[in-house]
Amino acid sequence: MVLHYLPERPEQPAGDASSPVAARAGFVVGKSVGNSVVRHRVTRRLRAVVRTELDRLPASADLVVRARPEAAAADSAALHRDLTAGLDRLLGDRGARR
Repeated sequence: MVLHYLPERPEQPAGDASSPVAARAGFVVGKSVGNSVVRHRVTRRLRAVVRTELDRLPASADLVVRARPEAAAADSAALHRDLTAGLDRLLGDRGARR
């Protein structure tokens, strides 16, 4: 799994109603991971795993999780370990568990 992290979104115009209230996550699961059934299963697992870790990110952050082909054979626990390790590397002390 590859993580792409943008700690702060670009400034939005004043008075914009779409100001960030929480960190956002997106997922990229390409055809190299498997057929559509496999890709959707991987996406569902990643979404569940990211949901448990999203509070570690600042409210203005964007995270993109890109699944690699080996994610198709990984269970949720392995995906969670990979995500946690990646976030630890990305965030350092800032992402300490709350």
